[in-house]
Amino acid sequence: MDEPVIDSEDREQQAAVSRLLLYYLNSPLAEGCRLRGVLPAPGAVRIAVHAGDDEDGTTFLYEIPHDTVAPYYIPGLLRTVLAGTQLYGSSDISEAMGMTVIRLHPEEITPDPEAEYGQTLTVVRALSDPGDEENPFLIGFLMLGDSLLRLYVQRPDRPGAIGVDVRLTDTTTALIASLPSLIEEAQHQRPSLDDPHCDLLVDLTNQ
Repeated sequence: MDEPVIDSEDREQQAAVSRLLLYYLNSPLAEGCRLRGVLPAPGAVRIAVHAGDDEDGTTFLYEIPHDTVAPYYIPGLLRTVLAGTQLYGSSDISEAMGMTVIRLHPEEITPDPEAEYGQTLTVVRALSDPGDEENPFLIGFLMLGDSLLRLYVQRPDRPGAIGVDVRLTDTTTALIASLPSLIEEAQHQRPSLDDPHCDLLVDLTNQ
């Protein structure tokens, strides 16, 4: 029997993957493939994916070592694996709980790009925690098309909403972390003339 996950970094990675994949309980990971669960394993996470009809399909466990890929890339990694024919060596195949376990090697797989809705979810989720005196509250968002997303934020220490335009294809963890300081920089600010839902617009599409 596998030992429980006890390493603190493994626990953080496991929790991050679990939170990230909750979204896929309501939509397929790929055509004909649905998420069934996220399981811990020593030094790895195992993603349970059911392929085929509910009654006649088969559930596989895709094992991804924790130190090979950031949680953000796991949905794209799974989409690539599930969309095409993959070859696995015998050492990468095992069994657990009556399911076939397939150990993946992320360094050999190109993740399928996230669709616009998935990119939006990632950004909004990253900013959805309550703010504090230094970090803004996310109070709304609007998908404008062409990978453009407008975030509506409010600083707890001042009235009024700020609209922040970001390009989904360019949005990184560093940009999200820098948001509180970037919205204060005058070179990014412009009057909100066409959007009655905010008092100021901040353009971060070129960051």
